[in-house]
Amino acid sequence: MKAFAIDAYKGEPSLRDVPDPVAGPGQVVVAIAAASVNPIDVKLCEGEFKAVLPHRMPFILGSDLAGTVVALGPGADRFQIGDEVFACPNKDRIGTFAERIAIDEADLALKPPSLTMAEAAALPLVALTAWQVLIERAKLGPGQKLLVHAGSGGVGTVAIQLARHLRASVATTAGTDNIALVKSLGADVAIDYRKEDFSETLSGYDVVLNTLGPDVLEKSLAVLKPGGKLISISGPPDIAFARSIGANAIVRLLMRLLSFKIRRKARKHGVEYSFLFMHADGGQLAEIAKLIDAGVIRPIIDSEFSFAETPAAMTRVASGRARGKVVIAVADASRKAQEAAQA
Repeated sequence: MKAFAIDAYKGEPSLRDVPDPVAGPGQVVVAIAAASVNPIDVKLCEGEFKAVLPHRMPFILGSDLAGTVVALGPGADRFQIGDEVFACPNKDRIGTFAERIAIDEADLALKPPSLTMAEAAALPLVALTAWQVLIERAKLGPGQKLLVHAGSGGVGTVAIQLARHLRASVATTAGTDNIALVKSLGADVAIDYRKEDFSETLSGYDVVLNTLGPDVLEKSLAVLKPGGKLISISGPPDIAFARSIGANAIVRLLMRLLSFKIRRKARKHGVEYSFLFMHADGGQLAEIAKLIDAGVIRPIIDSEFSFAETPAAMTRVASGRARGKVVIAVADASRKAQEAAQA
């Protein structure tokens, strides 16, 4: 099959022939109709997480998919050949910039019927991230106040919609051109970061979801009320994350040091800092699919690229200017899936 992979960190992804995947116990093979690009793909390519998430080379990139089940491994019984599914694979088994992938069936959910393959591929990683931040970690509820940074980004667009569903009050930051978009998604307060300083405008918030750099992270402490939660998906990683991935003592110490400054400042403000790295969960994705079909969550797609244009799609995401998600159409995979399902 064809796939985009790198041979070394900081290398350019290139199209090459790789062996077709084989489903192991509890796995299925999915013919990928569409994938999407996330900032994590760019960071993995650059080697930013190699100390904690090392990958063997050549390394196939990609963390989102929508496609069709074409083969079942031993013991796999949750799906049937021909089922249309979407998923974000477990961090140890990513590789969706390819025509096919073998994936744990526990990571899969049936594709929402209301979405196209391209629309479905835009959602798994960002929707799971929003779910795990707001529902699992923050336990956001009615009447609480949430600040989402970069509301026009992939995670931001879903987090705003999910928070509104949870009946929370939502503020967000965005560029001038994206203020109308974030308001249409349900933001009660939209701050143009080019004209206003959110830390001077907002106060008394229960939760901040940070997707940006250290300057924004530290300024976010000022908007939280005592007992509030600052949850970052862009770092720095903390000791709890190190334990969750089974990191060795050296890596645990490194993460403790990396997060020391923000944790100390959070304590002085009487708030809690934590880092969240999304984990695959087909059950959560199935719940998200219900919200999608109910019209609660809709994907925002910035642009769509062909499979051959995958490097250009990554460049678009790396630019930081994408509005919503960047999607890759894997046309050959869609055709092969249809042929396999009809065989």
